[in-house]
Amino acid sequence: MPAPDLFNVLDSVDSTNNYAMGRIHAGLASHGMAWFTTHQTGGKGQRGKNWESEPGKNIAMSLVLEAIPYRSYGQFYLSASMALACFDFFLAYAGDETKIKWPNDLYWRDRKAGGILIENIYHGRDWKWAVAGVGFNINQCSFDTVPGNPVSLKEITGREFDVPELGKELYHRMMDRVHGTGIKKPGELMEEYNEKLFKKNEKVRLKKENMIFETVINGVNAQGQLLTTDVMDRKFDFGEVKWLSGDIGK
Repeated sequence: MPAPDLFNVLDSVDSTNNYAMGRIHAGLASHGMAWFTTHQTGGKGQRGKNWESEPGKNIAMSLVLEAIPYRSYGQFYLSASMALACFDFFLAYAGDETKIKWPNDLYWRDRKAGGILIENIYHGRDWKWAVAGVGFNINQCSFDTVPGNPVSLKEITGREFDVPELGKELYHRMMDRVHGTGIKKPGELMEEYNEKLFKKNEKVRLKKENMIFETVINGVNAQGQLLTTDVMDRKFDFGEVKWLSGDIGK
């Protein structure tokens, strides 16, 4: 079980990422500290989207990491490490239909089970801190106001889960990827990440600006770019394209 001064439980908070960022700026955070809640009132997703969650039903947690050990590897190394930690966690309960959707959402079949938002703090050009925020659908079974095609662990397994205990397990898995047996060299990490990649070697529909096209997912490179092939080889930065296949990735 994590030390009490590292794994902190909040009854309610607007956003665990906002809270963690505030603690860093106040000089009250250290490497490995995390804040967990089951009631997040203003959770943040990628590209400014809200992460909506029914109180008491799901995991919302943010982990603070000093960025110095990852500077030489690049930011996507940390992003991929966190995605693989979340993959390992969800795979243990949901089974082998779990995948990582580029760049770091967790999918079960064609449905979104969780997501990661990493926010960074710089001093000048120096990357000082990273806050890895994670949200997972655990016991929620109604998603009327949530876009896309979400799914929860309870819907997959038919079981009710102890959400705080799962939060502690997820914390351990995240820390293991940056401090324990889960640490990998960059090449090994990217190979593992690509093995778990959603829709790899499959044709998908993407939209870039006003252009919609079909392309085959080849993988992701160490810079975090999505690699695809159709009439030509392509690579895309995060946010450059939207997924349209079966309304996946809205």
